[in-house]
Amino acid sequence: MPADARQTLHKTFQFVDLSSLSISSVAPIFSVAAAGSAMVQAAGAEVPLAIVLIAIPFILCSWIFLSLNQHFPNAGASYHWSRQIMGIDYSNFQAWIVIMAYFWSIPPILIPAAQFTLGALGVPHPGTGLQIVGATFWALFAAGVLLFGAHITARVTQIFLYIEIVSVAFMAIVGYSHWGPPAVGAGSFSLSHIHWAGVIVCMVVAATIVDGWEIDSYASEESRKPRITPGWGGIIGAVSVVLYYLLIWPLLLHQVPLERLQNTSDTLSLWAATVSPQFLPWMRVAIVASTAGSLWLTTFILSRALFAMSRDKVMPGWLGRLNRGHVPHWSIILPILLAMAVVLMQVFFPNMRNLFNLALSAAGFFLVAEFLLDGINMMRFLLIQHHSVRHHYKTHHHAGLLLGSLVVIISLSAVEVLFFIYGPKYIAAGIDQTVGVFLLLGIFYVLWLRWRKAGQGIYVFDGLESQED
Repeated sequence: MPADARQTLHKTFQFVDLSSLSISSVAPIFSVAAAGSAMVQAAGAEVPLAIVLIAIPFILCSWIFLSLNQHFPNAGASYHWSRQIMGIDYSNFQAWIVIMAYFWSIPPILIPAAQFTLGALGVPHPGTGLQIVGATFWALFAAGVLLFGAHITARVTQIFLYIEIVSVAFMAIVGYSHWGPPAVGAGSFSLSHIHWAGVIVCMVVAATIVDGWEIDSYASEESRKPRITPGWGGIIGAVSVVLYYLLIWPLLLHQVPLERLQNTSDTLSLWAATVSPQFLPWMRVAIVASTAGSLWLTTFILSRALFAMSRDKVMPGWLGRLNRGHVPHWSIILPILLAMAVVLMQVFFPNMRNLFNLALSAAGFFLVAEFLLDGINMMRFLLIQHHSVRHHYKTHHHAGLLLGSLVVIISLSAVEVLFFIYGPKYIAAGIDQTVGVFLLLGIFYVLWLRWRKAGQGIYVFDGLESQED
């Protein structure tokens, strides 16, 4: 299927851009600040163990993404790979999973972005009106960063990432220079007394803070070397963020009492206020930068997926239209508008708040499901199709990837099952039914696409045409 030059994404990103996107998209500072309390409530001092256990399949997934990028670079990434490997119906279901995973990840970022910003400006307990104003500001800012084109997106992301990296460095320097006896009430880790139920629950929660690195796969068509650089940025992002968590969590657990960590809405600000109050203003700025970056980069992933789905006639054609910056503007604007609508409905219709909270909590399940399906895609590809695909490299084999795919399938399947077992008790009552309804809607979506018979296709991106220096 030939590409219309007017409807082609700009080949902008170099390796450093993709690496920046992958690291920033994980938003490690925002993730710890916002999800830290829930993780400590579940696992106590065993949070680092839970992070390591859940990080293993995710790091293996980053290698899977690298290989699939080399064989099938495409803006649709996971959605497109399943289309190439498993077929249209399976791919349409994965399209639903991808949409659920990333759309329901956007509204939970908007209000914290507003709250963290207002807190940094000296408004510790903002009213509803101010929170809406703050959320609207960041929604518009994120839209602007994305609509002005990939080059602007990369540069703004790098500025915000620089703030985050400097903050992590300062936190490590300040924290370890103040290392001493544990705080009164701090947790202690012992291999002989591991509370496995809590660790398992924490793994389910932590699954939502070790993803985001996959953004460079969705940016593959905008890479100058689409069969070479996409995927490597994801590996760097996945590994670096785990190292960051293992650097920072010992400080939190050693220097702040567990009870205080369990009952705060912002673990990093609490740590800064406890250990080094003069560092608190800078930490708040870093949290804002991390949160904001997470907002537009999550939207970036969803917009590229919708763009690819539009080309294949899985989504309406207007979602694939590009503006002067060669970005799919409606695929950017629509998710942000809908996310703001969800936020407003949560605020103004309290009786619907619990329903939306359940939907937002389900995002973690679908994020894990995306990587689980990619593990299945990889295994089928290696076992059945790999020998028949035209390669751009010399003859090669992937025995390690086959084993890695098996580990991913087994481990992430276990996480999804445990989500249904522990989710209603530890995450939110009714979360299992909510996920079940969304999965059922996904099946109806696939059946509707079959009934519609809209001439769905598979857009094959020829990455060789785009390799530039």
